Amino acid sequence: MTLAIPSLSVVIPCLNESERLPLLLADLQRGSNEHELVIADGGSIDGSPVIARLSGAQVITVEPAGRGRQLAAGARRASGPWLLFLHADSRLPKTWTKRIRSILLAPQAAASAWYFDLHIHPGTPMRHFLAQAVALRSRWLQRPYGDQGLLIHQTLYESCGGFAPVPLMEDLDLVERLSAVGTLRPVRLPLTTDGRRWDRCGVLQRSLQNFKLKRRWKQGVALETLAREYYAS
Repeated sequence: MTLAIPSLSVVIPCLNESERLPLLLADLQRGSNEHELVIADGGSIDGSPVIARLSGAQVITVEPAGRGRQLAAGARRASGPWLLFLHADSRLPKTWTKRIRSILLAPQAAASAWYFDLHIHPGTPMRHFLAQAVALRSRWLQRPYGDQGLLIHQTLYESCGGFAPVPLMEDLDLVERLSAVGTLRPVRLPLTTDGRRWDRCGVLQRSLQNFKLKRRWKQGVALETLAREYYAS
């Protein structure tokens, strides 16, 4: 039996994710086919837009690619009052439909934004430790990041200015503005993300690199400069 999730738009930025996107699309189709699906593609050349259209998604092309720019464009295209932002390499748990539906129907739910618990695949002791640290940061500092997803009502999204069309830090930029006008609450379900970024340099080195990038951003270094360094590493 399927559970309808009325008034929900799922927005996914995508760039050459033909291997991972079908898995997320299958998760989204399991249990519900009532949500709107918007794929904001940054100019993929691997067939990702074709895969998305075959799943029934609306596909918009946003070039030049940039996750902040793509997320903002996807939100503008979405028609539902509730938005669910997910990265293309994410995986949803089987019970996602029931849990999200309960949030949408809860009183005062629209006053908060909602995030998932980070889970990294494949798991290692260091990645498990990182996930626990992220859980503490999200709860106590109100700083969930993009790979934890974001469920938010359009009214709250617009009141804080939405995603900025920036090449990096689009998630941190948004949650900092969100925390000034609302609260961030846990969905209390895991969202699994692909561990490829940690495969390249390990948990400690990647975490240190991210810390340095955030510090330099706060010091006023241009995000375009930081983005070039980040994606070159």
